[in-house]
Amino acid sequence: MGFGVLTASLVLAIMIIPYAASLSSEFIRLVPGELKEGAYSLGATRAEVIQSIIFPLAGPGIFSAYMLALGRAFGETMAVTMLIGNANIIPTSLTDTGNTMASIIANQFGEAGGLKLSSLIAIGLLLFIITAIINYIGKLIIKRRNQ
Repeated sequence: MGFGVLTASLVLAIMIIPYAASLSSEFIRLVPGELKEGAYSLGATRAEVIQSIIFPLAGPGIFSAYMLALGRAFGETMAVTMLIGNANIIPTSLTDTGNTMASIIANQFGEAGGLKLSSLIAIGLLLFIITAIINYIGKLIIKRRNQ
């Protein structure tokens, strides 16, 4: 028995944090310096500048960065395949072995034919639809924050 889903989740989190943090940092840098300096000159503290100036302007971008990182995590194949145990069973706990949709496609596409190939393509389509839905929800949340 391996560490299963728990280990794969931790590895994916470690893999996407630098990506999301880098993008978030860029969005924070895009906040005009004049706005921050103006708030400081009016007597705002650093916490007030972050809360009132930086986060409202960079917040939608930061959220977008994490949604993009989440989409990237859904498509990650090899790290999860090696860690989750690569077993064709449905895990019943966080420490059980299992498979992901992306790892099933990667492992079985080479020798697939006929119905099995059609099933793998359907899994790929389902993975695409899930990712598209997550991106759409992210866009809706960003639109609501900007209004």
